[in-house]
Amino acid sequence: MDLWHICGETLHPGEKKQTVLRVPMDGLYHSGNVSGEPNGDYEIPATLICGVRPGKTVLISASIHSGEYVGIPAVIRVARELEADRLSGRVILLHCVNTSGVLSHHYRTVPEDGFNLNGGYPGRADGTVGERIAAWFVREIFPQTDFMLDLHGGSPEESMTPLVFYPHAEKVRAGALAAAKAMNVAYLLESFAARGQYSYAATAMDIPGLLLERGSGAFCTEPEIRADRDDIRLLLDHLGVYPAEPGTYDAALPRTVCRSTVYLEAEEPGLWYPAVDRGADVKKGQLLGRVEDFFGSVLREYHAVADGRVMYFTCGLAVERGDALAAYSLLDGME
Repeated sequence: MDLWHICGETLHPGEKKQTVLRVPMDGLYHSGNVSGEPNGDYEIPATLICGVRPGKTVLISASIHSGEYVGIPAVIRVARELEADRLSGRVILLHCVNTSGVLSHHYRTVPEDGFNLNGGYPGRADGTVGERIAAWFVREIFPQTDFMLDLHGGSPEESMTPLVFYPHAEKVRAGALAAAKAMNVAYLLESFAARGQYSYAATAMDIPGLLLERGSGAFCTEPEIRADRDDIRLLLDHLGVYPAEPGTYDAALPRTVCRSTVYLEAEEPGLWYPAVDRGADVKKGQLLGRVEDFFGSVLREYHAVADGRVMYFTCGLAVERGDALAAYSLLDGME
């Protein structure tokens, strides 16, 4: 193994380093300062581990969406557990990407500019705060990455069943799906997205990856943290990077591949009243929910276009045009 140079850091084989990675902001105002230094570069707390044997470089990231918390303590836990002298390859653990959002209790986007780090790639190196973070990933992190796992979870307005997205991208789809099957997640959804963190890397740079969703309503419970931690360890084991403990893999858990999913969005602003629950099966034509105005008049009802199973739905009351209402995977596309 050679010296590892990444983001201004240098690691020797067998070295583990806790650090803060810095995204240049060139004087732009931001509140992403985990070290307490005012302004300056945007700071992302990280652990870098350089193994003693050759292997893949794996990126694990948490809190791209700042109101989705479970991944943060799970990454912190794994960062403490992994020992460099047992590792093959290299691991980049980003404990919290959207630091300004987490510190300010912002629940989704980068608060300085409203940028969605899971929907605005490749960003711009001379752009706004969020655009610069995305461009930094493309420039500094992705070229060194062989596989990535991005940890998400139900925001304050989402009720979600655990699931993992894998990319439709032809060159990496099979490898990503095989990795998804190695984790303890019941629903594996094929995603056609192309501008999120892992999806841009897959479609534009041929880097396989997964997006794991676990958690609901911004809760961060010990069972969810432990489950995310186990899935990180199972993925590293599958990739030959670091062994998982015996018994971590749940062979009895049914794993369902979902090839087609309907993502329902609000067609008007109003108050959303869901009529379904996560994990429930719905029939074609069944009422999924309705949007009303502030006087209780129904503005629109939303019905299932085919038989499916609800993956998640919005549990917050107020919605704007274009907001997510629900997602259900079609039963005909399951295997």
